[in-house]
Amino acid sequence: MSNAKVLPLLEPDVVAACCPPLNERPMSAEEAEVAAKMFKALGDPVRLRLFSAVASHEGGEACVCDISDVGVSQPTVSHHLKKLKEAGLLSSERRGTWVYYRVEPSVLAAMGALLAGAAKTA
Repeated sequence: MSNAKVLPLLEPDVVAACCPPLNERPMSAEEAEVAAKMFKALGDPVRLRLFSAVASHEGGEACVCDISDVGVSQPTVSHHLKKLKEAGLLSSERRGTWVYYRVEPSVLAAMGALLAGAAKTA
């Protein structure tokens, strides 16, 4: 007799777009808070470099050991990665002693949609 259980499949997390395109309608206060948090996190050059390093890394995820060469100390890299994660731009997973980061495709799509509408009318 087997103790195996069939576990249900989980749907991947889908992050809803944070905000409407800028030219669609005025943002609510809550939408503006979410968008500002994301853009503020990317407003630091080191964070932007880290975000880009993760986003462009082969396989769509990067070990912290592969992206730490951005001209600051390792504790500072960890601080910036934490800020990107808190802003909802990155997710992470610990594997042994290393942490792997990935940019959620839905986040990139939401940020792109926010700016794309405004770019079409410019």
